[in-house]
Amino acid sequence: MSREEADRRLARLGAEHEAIESSLLALQDHAGRRLLEGAALTGVTKERWTAAEETLTRLWSHFDVCSRTLTEAREVRARRRHPGGAELEELSRLLEGDCMVVTGGVLLAEHIGWGELVRRMNTGYAEVLDVVAAADAVWSALPARIDLLSAELQRVAQLAHSVGVRPGQHPAGDDLEAVTEELSALREEVIADPLAFWVPAGGSSAPGGGRPDTTRYDRAARTIEEVRREIEAVIDVRKDAEDRLMRLRDLLSRADRTLAEARAARGEVLAKIAASEVPAVSGPPTALQEELATAAELRRRSQWHRLSPLLESLERRAEEELQRARESLTAVTAPLAVRAELRGRLDAFRAKAARLRLAEDLVLVERYDTARRLLWSAPCDLRAAERAVMRYLDELSALEKEANEERA
Repeated sequence: MSREEADRRLARLGAEHEAIESSLLALQDHAGRRLLEGAALTGVTKERWTAAEETLTRLWSHFDVCSRTLTEAREVRARRRHPGGAELEELSRLLEGDCMVVTGGVLLAEHIGWGELVRRMNTGYAEVLDVVAAADAVWSALPARIDLLSAELQRVAQLAHSVGVRPGQHPAGDDLEAVTEELSALREEVIADPLAFWVPAGGSSAPGGGRPDTTRYDRAARTIEEVRREIEAVIDVRKDAEDRLMRLRDLLSRADRTLAEARAARGEVLAKIAASEVPAVSGPPTALQEELATAAELRRRSQWHRLSPLLESLERRAEEELQRARESLTAVTAPLAVRAELRGRLDAFRAKAARLRLAEDLVLVERYDTARRLLWSAPCDLRAAERAVMRYLDELSALEKEANEERA
């Protein structure tokens, strides 16, 4: 090496040495490393940290070797302002040769140069930093979030207790008990084995690339949110239970009155309409009335968690019962509606005959009397009455056609 080459090489290696020292000191002072060093680790974290500690010890050992070599090279360079051949040869050996002896690898001792030493140190540093940064990221993210979620869990549990939702008595109470145990176990596992909750980034990435695995945390959070919504629904029931019970009583009363009207209408139809199938009418909704009484008792005893699903079921079925009663009334009174329609059509046809000055026609009068007698007699034969109305219309249409032809 020339003097200029030796000086440039010394400067570059000095800068590399300072960068390595800064990196090792930063790693030594890393919060994640301090936590790992003092933690009671288990699982994959214990295994990887044990290997990382050995690597970190080896890094400092390699750093001491390169520090001594760099110091020796600087001393050789400082002997003379213009080094002679012996000094330049010694500098070449120290700065470019395999002059450094390292231990702790596969072999008991190896002679390597600066390039290989720096490469090994960079690789080891990346391995240790990957473990430290991943553990620190998990510890920084999950325990705090678990603690916040546990606080929310306690709030939800207090609400649940206030409305009678307890383990063994309600599914939501069982869910709260299960998620309480899950969060406690999750926090212990995260503290003891953080790397079990680390998802490395795919492909090539910088040390520590990846993200914490929040799958179990997210599942617990969803469970708590679902229970919270259910509890709030129960609280809403407590607030408006009396109003809902009153609306249910009104719905069932209207359904009962409609069915009573349908039964009365059925008797009238059977008396007034002949040769017509009239559907039967069911009795009052006694089963719903009994459940309504049960709901009122649950409200009186403040069993809101049982009252909530019962009210929802009652509201749905009461609406269905009222609709069924209305449909029954419509079906029962259909023959009366048909008779009323035929009466209206007959009167309209007669009015038309009067406008055409055909109302006194003997055949038309006879057919009108026949249709009217059938429609206003009891019981009324609807089929015969409809045929009679149509015969009256046919005769009226024929007379109207003749009159038009005569005028033409």
